[in-house]
Amino acid sequence: MLLCIDIGNTNTVLATFEGDKIVHSWRVKTDARNTADELGLMFRGLLAGDNVEITGVAACSTVPAALRSLRTMLTRYYGGIPTVIVEPGVKTGVQLAIDNPKEVGSDRVVNTLAAHTLYGGPAIVVDFGTSTNFDAVSERGEFLGGVLAPGIEISVEALAARAAQLRKVELIKPPKVIGKNTVECLQSGVVYGFAGQVDGIVERMIGELGPVTAVIATGGLAPVVVGECRTITHHEPMITLIGLRMIFDRNL
Repeated sequence: MLLCIDIGNTNTVLATFEGDKIVHSWRVKTDARNTADELGLMFRGLLAGDNVEITGVAACSTVPAALRSLRTMLTRYYGGIPTVIVEPGVKTGVQLAIDNPKEVGSDRVVNTLAAHTLYGGPAIVVDFGTSTNFDAVSERGEFLGGVLAPGIEISVEALAARAAQLRKVELIKPPKVIGKNTVECLQSGVVYGFAGQVDGIVERMIGELGPVTAVIATGGLAPVVVGECRTITHHEPMITLIGLRMIFDRNL
């Protein structure tokens, strides 16, 4: 099976593929301090639990320290297995039509490939992670740039830290928009506030791109607001891992 690994700032998501089908998936906390051996033990433990035999690995990371440990771990524990890490020189098929291609996170490149392959273009990918990323994909599959906004969870944490009488709350939809207590008021602000942000930004992006084939939501926090976003047309939580599978096939 092919193991795909997406290391984000907050979480690391893994999945195994049999052909183009996801067989197993896991989500664990990202800790840039983990050593290669700690990563090896964790990955082996997850894979052993489902009796998975790995025949290839594809990975991307937005955390340089974690990527270094991952690279060492793969060499040490999976040295005889074909491996593709998304970085300069790897064939992605995605042209970066922006000012400085070196600034683009590898996950955004991977998402662009998967979005265009699955839905065509122009398209927009909204990735709800540590930050909320809005990625513009051209009709030809180019990465055109996008928008970066503070993520849902870090926004809630910042509010709780700076406001004496406010606190972190469960990120769920409240009974009504007008909250009857502090918890409901905060939940309403998070759910409907971020939904409004998504719709506002997507509509402005469409104003520049023209009609799009799809607006795809992904990322661990997408379920918090995606149901309240009128502009989201598809929810694909595994789009980055799907893109990693596609890149692996392009390079090996």
